Amino acid sequence: MYDFAHGQSDSIEQVTHSICTLEFADHRPLYDWFIEQLGIFAPRQYEFARLNLGYTVMSKRKLQQLVAQKLVSGWDDPRMPTLVGMRRRGFPARAIRTFCERIGVGKSDSWIDMSVLEDCVREQLNETAPRAMCVVDPIKVVITDYPEGQEQILDAPVHPQQPEMGRRQIPFSRELYIERNDFMEDPPKKFFRLGPGREVRLRNSYVIKCNEFICDEHGKIIELHCTHDAATLGAAPEGRKVKGIIHWVSQAHALKVEVRQYDRLFNVESPGASKEGVDFIDEMNPDSMDIIPCCYAEPSLVNAEIGVPYQFERLGYFCADIDSKTDALVFNRTVT
Repeated sequence: MYDFAHGQSDSIEQVTHSICTLEFADHRPLYDWFIEQLGIFAPRQYEFARLNLGYTVMSKRKLQQLVAQKLVSGWDDPRMPTLVGMRRRGFPARAIRTFCERIGVGKSDSWIDMSVLEDCVREQLNETAPRAMCVVDPIKVVITDYPEGQEQILDAPVHPQQPEMGRRQIPFSRELYIERNDFMEDPPKKFFRLGPGREVRLRNSYVIKCNEFICDEHGKIIELHCTHDAATLGAAPEGRKVKGIIHWVSQAHALKVEVRQYDRLFNVESPGASKEGVDFIDEMNPDSMDIIPCCYAEPSLVNAEIGVPYQFERLGYFCADIDSKTDALVFNRTVT
């Protein structure tokens, strides 16, 4: 019955080219025969290989199952390979079109690694996304030789390669946040970030030196005491060679935000096809979403619009999620 209705439906709707996946190739003679016998307008059927993206599923039936079983938050879950899901995650439409152009259309089934799509997204966002700083795993830094209560507004580009995008203002104060992994108590030789007695440059700011670190009762480092070199703001004095540059935010001015980091939805490249008798649901990645509720971002992001991409410097590309509220912003990681 489907073969009988398929061609007539296309003919009635004046479809000129009926584009189908490869399993319809064997049905084309019957498709053509029914139309020929009925003497009606004849569309032309063409077959192509379906798109198979690695570490996810493209079948509508399987996607529906994920939604129905509440294994994802909905069709627009940022981990879903749907247009609404990719839009919510921050994938630009142009990047998706570029991806389609690169992989082309073929007649043989193959699997395309998700990294190919992510590369297209990354290329476009690198050109267009405004820059900002956000600390996702904060450790407190006190600049002990910077006056208490003093604040300073530093100037930085919105995009270093796109001067027409303008400048942004970044507040600096005595107490800052940096990433925990930018400090090591006993760093190896090629660790160019912060450690006891070591120097590092704060992006768009001063060179600082760590003089002391403070631990809690469990031995966890909770605070760093540093000094700054006032002569290094926007300058590199002769003889000073500091290799490491790290991002930071001022504690007094930081926006507390939630960050959601996404990984592959499945643990295997071709879910449901790797082992006979294994349900594709059992191959889901339980760590495909990591919610970090207590991150700190620079205040320029206070008016971030839903879906507008940003590069969080040194971390990747992010956009504000629809779950954001005025006083509680949520950012989705698009790609690293």
